[in-house]
Amino acid sequence: MAHFSDVTLIGILTPLTPNTIHTVEVEAIDENGIILAEAQTMQLTAPEMPIIDQAYSKLSNSITVEWTAVPGATSYLLTAQDGESFIETIITNSPGTVTGLKAATLYKITIRSINSGGKSQPSPSRKAKTVLAAPVLSASSPSYDSIVVSWGAVHMAVGFSVSIMRSDGLGNMVKENTTNTSLVFTSLDSGTLYTIKAHAWNVNGIPGDDFIYNQRTSPQAPADVQVVFDSGALKAIISWTPTEGTLNYSVTASNRASKLNCVTSSTSCSIASLHCGSVYSICVIASNHAGSSKPTDSVSLKTVPCAPGSITIEEEDPGNLSVSWSNVDLGEYYVVFVKSDDGLEVHCNTSHTQCHFQSDCGFMYFISVFAYNKAGQSPSGEVLNYTTAPCCPSDIHPVFVSSDTIEIVWSPVRGAEIEIRGSNTSCASKCVLTAPCSPEITNISKDALSIISVYWQSNNDEATYIVTARGEAGLWHCTSSGNSCSITNLPCGSVFFVSVVASTTVGQSLPSYSIPFETAPCCPNDLTLTQLTQSVTNISWSAGTGAQTYVTVLESPKGWARCHTLQNQCLLGCITCGTNYTVSLKAISETGLTSDCTYQGYSSSACCPFGVKLYRLGNNDILSDMLWKFRWNGDL
Repeated sequence: MAHFSDVTLIGILTPLTPNTIHTVEVEAIDENGIILAEAQTMQLTAPEMPIIDQAYSKLSNSITVEWTAVPGATSYLLTAQDGESFIETIITNSPGTVTGLKAATLYKITIRSINSGGKSQPSPSRKAKTVLAAPVLSASSPSYDSIVVSWGAVHMAVGFSVSIMRSDGLGNMVKENTTNTSLVFTSLDSGTLYTIKAHAWNVNGIPGDDFIYNQRTSPQAPADVQVVFDSGALKAIISWTPTEGTLNYSVTASNRASKLNCVTSSTSCSIASLHCGSVYSICVIASNHAGSSKPTDSVSLKTVPCAPGSITIEEEDPGNLSVSWSNVDLGEYYVVFVKSDDGLEVHCNTSHTQCHFQSDCGFMYFISVFAYNKAGQSPSGEVLNYTTAPCCPSDIHPVFVSSDTIEIVWSPVRGAEIEIRGSNTSCASKCVLTAPCSPEITNISKDALSIISVYWQSNNDEATYIVTARGEAGLWHCTSSGNSCSITNLPCGSVFFVSVVASTTVGQSLPSYSIPFETAPCCPNDLTLTQLTQSVTNISWSAGTGAQTYVTVLESPKGWARCHTLQNQCLLGCITCGTNYTVSLKAISETGLTSDCTYQGYSSSACCPFGVKLYRLGNNDILSDMLWKFRWNGDL
């Protein structure tokens, strides 16, 4: 039973039995002691206060507490207090651990029991200190049989204990104590995973947290390195004996100019793109997460020589080829292959830089040069071709075609269709006599009506010249060994083309250029005169070959009459009666050549009486006395 003043809202009833259900009744009483109101409830009291048996730290971030169980308690509240800060955790039973603490720190520990009614009072406190923090390790393997372990300083630590053993459990564990912050373990197995365990201790010798670290030793260098060189592909295949604990192998091939690499997890590797004519130093390094082994002893690789260059081919004389080239590095000897276009191949093996070969005319030769050493054959270099001069024909037969043309017939020879190397100057020559050259006419003169003389320039030895006049009337010839000749009996009124041909025992020349020549027109064969009136006469004639116009003339001592016409007749006036005339006719060609034609004379008719008198006989008669007088001249 407890009484509270009128201002009290919360009242505490003590002492009550722990972990017991109580019936609680509250009455409101006025100043006169009269109950104004009342209320009642059921309430379970908290369990008894627990008592801590012990508190200790096994890890640097936690403290473990042990206590005797309290009846009715469903859980417990552990509290670790460091100055003004504290950490709480609820535990279901003993022992319980509070975590999240600082290492090497003194804490005040209390515990309360809890049930549905509430929490008990805190137990009497116990003090406990967390152990030291674990050293944070780092490790490396500087060599295949050692591991270096290092760590930072740990607060409140006075010493450290570090142990190491194979992770697979084989072998013995090695343990070292030290006040330093690093240790070196030696005589280890290469490429092997080791487990390293370390902790610090304080002045009381209490160990702190453990730190576990796994570190593998680096591998040993591979052994028994073998190199096989593929000369055709210019690559090297390297193999070796595997080493324990290796993840990858790195192969390096280096010379003065370049470095080539290959990385693999197997025990062989191929390095391509090697340079010809080079010496490579090859080594292998094994590596894992711990690091790399030392390089193996270098293995020297000598590649094949490069293809020879500056290849020159000379034909010193027909039938002998000389092939020369420049010297190449690492070349021990050379082989020259010469293959002709008919498939036949020969070769020359020499330690010098020149080879000699026999060759045939008219062949194309394909020439390649290779260098060799113990590694093999050089890559293929430039393939040169060389064509020898064509062969000489052995059966040359000249055949006359014309004065300035000779057809030469021969059997085909090898290589003559190519003509790359030019002509074969060693072929024997053969003399051939040609026909005479064409003459050149210098002049044509007319010596008489039907005779012409032809002159030419004589430019041939022992030649006979034939002159030909060719026209519609036919052919006329003359022959001479000099430089002129005459052609007679040429018909009148004709056009000729005159040419000259020179002839020898070999044959005839081409004709000279033809020169046209025209003979004078022919005189008409017949001419007829008919007197139409006393003073007018008609002259007609037949056509003259080659004539285009005609001029007729009647001439006498008293005068003359003349007519120029295109026709074959003409009227002539002013003819004097009773007069003898000479008759002539001139035939004129189109080009102006003339022929004077003379015919039998002509006499005009008698004259008429001079005077006529007329007499008138009657009245109608007329007497006329007239005197006719006629006067004429050559035009009347």
